[in-house]
Amino acid sequence: MQTTTLGPFTVSRLCLGTMLMGSKTPVDESHRMLDRYLEAGGNFVDTADTYDDGGSEEVLGPWLAARRDDVVLATKVRFPVSDPGGEGLAPERIERACDASLRRLGVDEIDLYQVHAPDPDVPLEDSLAALDGLVRAGKVRALGVSNFPAWLLAWAIARQDREGWAPFVSLQPQYSLVERSIEIELLPFCRAAGLGVLPWGPLGAGFLSGKYKRGERPPEGSRIATAGETWEEAYDRRAVERNFRVVDAAGEIAEARGATIPQVALAWLLGTEGVTAPILGPRTFEQLEDVLGADGLELTPEERARLEEPIGAPQTYPQRMLREQQGLVDWPELARSR
Repeated sequence: MQTTTLGPFTVSRLCLGTMLMGSKTPVDESHRMLDRYLEAGGNFVDTADTYDDGGSEEVLGPWLAARRDDVVLATKVRFPVSDPGGEGLAPERIERACDASLRRLGVDEIDLYQVHAPDPDVPLEDSLAALDGLVRAGKVRALGVSNFPAWLLAWAIARQDREGWAPFVSLQPQYSLVERSIEIELLPFCRAAGLGVLPWGPLGAGFLSGKYKRGERPPEGSRIATAGETWEEAYDRRAVERNFRVVDAAGEIAEARGATIPQVALAWLLGTEGVTAPILGPRTFEQLEDVLGADGLELTPEERARLEEPIGAPQTYPQRMLREQQGLVDWPELARSR
């Protein structure tokens, strides 16, 4: 499997997400999937304390016992969990939550510890100082963040830089062919600031599987079928004509290339500048085998254009003005005075 750099790590370009392990995926099959991922050359595993109320981390623990040195391990903190209880990013809770994750995972150190979302009830600086303390204590090697708006991410990184605190090295945002909002500010910022980008929902919560049809409700038990109306993957948000046109284009490309629609969707992400490693979220061993086939699939510029045309790049001010009037499309690297 292809690899790339993420902060101090060398990681595979497909990350295995374990959100469903312990809840939707039985333990034995979860471990079989983890073995297969490792066999395929993967080395980057992502979880969170809130997944199955710690159950996902507990599933990983016994498997990691014999494979810790083979894996770059990422987990997250922010949302409710029974151990240590409560939620949020207060300094004392961050420390207790980290200790609980270390215990469930059965490890001495977390490679990438990520803030799962902002906490408006706690001063950002207090949370950043607590995260820096975890790095200094040797409990965490590097820090990441998820679900932050661009302005808050920029503020956080500027404060880390000013105080000499351990910096965020990655952002984990929602990004797929049917959800491209990060192209407005977050993706350009990460490219310019040198942050890795780890897209969650790279298949649009399954919409880019190709199994959903116009005018039909999703199958019972599918992730989209169980998504609440306010969820990002809510079916009525996904099942719009422009998204079906993306699936149509992906299906045509997949047929011509001897691939599958999920493989094509992942290949599009892998070929997007600034994307480090999409996070796979398979529920079954068969789904894992399918998405692993995206490794090495390289789309042509024409194929990428066909996939992007139904939705197009998000058009907003001031990006639109800068693009159309000044020709400023992106800053590949931020110019800084040293």
